Amino acid sequence: MRLALYARVSKLHGHQDPEVQLRELREWAAKNGHQVVFEYVDHGVSGAKKSRPQLDKLMRDATKGLRDIDAVLVWRLDRFGRSLQHLQNAIAELKAANVSFISMKEGFDLTTPMGKAFFGMLGVFAEFERDVIAERIRAGLKNAKAKGHLPGRKIDPKRGASRTTVWREKQRKSA
Repeated sequence: MRLALYARVSKLHGHQDPEVQLRELREWAAKNGHQVVFEYVDHGVSGAKKSRPQLDKLMRDATKGLRDIDAVLVWRLDRFGRSLQHLQNAIAELKAANVSFISMKEGFDLTTPMGKAFFGMLGVFAEFERDVIAERIRAGLKNAKAKGHLPGRKIDPKRGASRTTVWREKQRKSA
């Protein structure tokens, strides 16, 4: 089977390295007798984003037949996406193009009824995790505001507001 590997890391700097995912994906492919034809890696992009440069390229290559791909292999489902609707739409596009989808860590096969059910449950939990993170962030910002701390860049008294701040204020007033 000819595989396209997809990996995503949320941060450009810091502790996340796509090689953690890619090394295990390559090992899994070799162990199972599959050939890796291409690797797609998104750096510093949230899984909540529907549009990610390398994921978009992977989907174009797979669905338009631009690369000879039998399956897409991901390390974990949450690396591919966190919105249930996005996951379902992407998987449906791949399926329509006769491209299978494999999640290595969760170990499911979408050609079986059990695999489809398991996929649905995992997608729900991935979306739930994203929503919980967003809720925590909103609570933290609310707490900071209550303590008198305002998030974001501070306005330099000598230079004044940045162009971005001025633009945002104009947008807020016109809305």
